[in-house]
Amino acid sequence: MAELLLKVLGKEKLPSFFDALKDTGTVFAPVKQGEKTHSFQKVDSLDTVELEYTRTMIPPKKLFIAPEETIFTFDKEKEAYIEPEESSERLVLFGVHSCDIHALNLLARVFLEEFTDTLYSERRERTVIVGLSCIPDDFCFCKSTGTSFASDGFELFLHDIGDRYIVRVGSSKGYQIINENPELFLDAGDEDIKQFKVAENERMNSFNQSLEMTGLQDMLDISYTDPVWKEYGDRCLGCGSCNMVCPRCRCYDVQDYIDLNLTTGERVRRWYSCMLQDHGLVAGGHNFRPSAYERIRNRFNCKGSMRENMPNCVGCGRCSVYCPADIDFLEVMKKVRGELQ
Repeated sequence: MAELLLKVLGKEKLPSFFDALKDTGTVFAPVKQGEKTHSFQKVDSLDTVELEYTRTMIPPKKLFIAPEETIFTFDKEKEAYIEPEESSERLVLFGVHSCDIHALNLLARVFLEEFTDTLYSERRERTVIVGLSCIPDDFCFCKSTGTSFASDGFELFLHDIGDRYIVRVGSSKGYQIINENPELFLDAGDEDIKQFKVAENERMNSFNQSLEMTGLQDMLDISYTDPVWKEYGDRCLGCGSCNMVCPRCRCYDVQDYIDLNLTTGERVRRWYSCMLQDHGLVAGGHNFRPSAYERIRNRFNCKGSMRENMPNCVGCGRCSVYCPADIDFLEVMKKVRGELQ
């Protein structure tokens, strides 16, 4: 098994590798949407895939926890509820960056470890994740959060080293793909491994942004009354975009919708945002976070949390890129640390 740990895939064989993935399941890969945005979409041809992308707007978590879905339908008279039949379709996520793999690893802890979410569990079980290395832009700081390199949470991971890829095998499903397609892969030799190290060093040295994570939780705690929250709370539009694009946000809302017969209906789960005004609203009309500055303070404290023994931020830069008020995550955190005034 050790010889399968590292393999080499020539780029000229990438179309054949894509066909092998299609034999494994329905492939979702990054597709360009407009001039600057990418999205994980169902693809039938490698020609539509954009492998040289930096980030998608909506993270790949959408395939495991849907933005909106019916949990079950119910009938009050019959005192019965029916869970929708989950698809058995096998999926392949191709081209996932390491930061998003780390995000999925955290979500797995949230949705699988203490109380198992059966929908998440079933979808992850029938999904093959193929990772892909990337080059950071001016919003990436995953090196600081320790998420620039994924060691688990994937089946195969492709590292671009010029005219070929170094392929790391991360699971038994990954071994199976290798074993079923031996004509596509070569054993990694000394020169391949040397080039892999060179490419990784160059990639790690190309980060332009960084965030000192040491003691960040304490810095946030002692900054509870810092004017920085009012400063950015006044700018915040309260739209919730930062939560919707965050790969590690896990909040959702559950609502029941009753049909006109007042007997049948459905229970729906959808993504939710702590930046929305009614997020902290409870019975009696009390709101734990009625103002924008309280909500933005709560969000940044959440992102700095280490509750799952890993940062709640993976440094992908999505919240900064897609914020309509141009609130930069790193700028706020550096003000919290006292590095900026």
